[in-house]
Amino acid sequence: MPELGLSLVMMALGAFRFGVNRANYQQFTRSASWRWEAQPRLGRRPALQFLGPGTDEITLEGTIYPHFKGGLRQVELMRVLADQGQPMILVDGLGWVWERWVITSVEETKALFMADGAPRRIEFSMTLAAYGSDLA
Repeated sequence: MPELGLSLVMMALGAFRFGVNRANYQQFTRSASWRWEAQPRLGRRPALQFLGPGTDEITLEGTIYPHFKGGLRQVELMRVLADQGQPMILVDGLGWVWERWVITSVEETKALFMADGAPRRIEFSMTLAAYGSDLA
């Protein structure tokens, strides 16, 4: 029998879970590029030579309401994972395995502060880059 909490996971990056009951992203942006190098030719315009795929990046942007679910340290956990400097498996909520990705940046904005300084809302942005296969 599946665990009830698993159905609420939108995406997992290593040990970190994005979902309804924790850091919930509202925007997913993916950017892919391909490498083309100009090769000079005598008396003609340069020809472009395809060198293969370039970078593949994902940006997740969302809002955390820490007193509702997940607590105040969710963005800090993102930074701890990034500090480890290790590629992590990325799996979406539909079960699709996206291979290994690394965290290249984490940004946060805190707002709506309570009397003790704790934010009621934390907006975050995390950028991931595909690590790339080690196989030739």
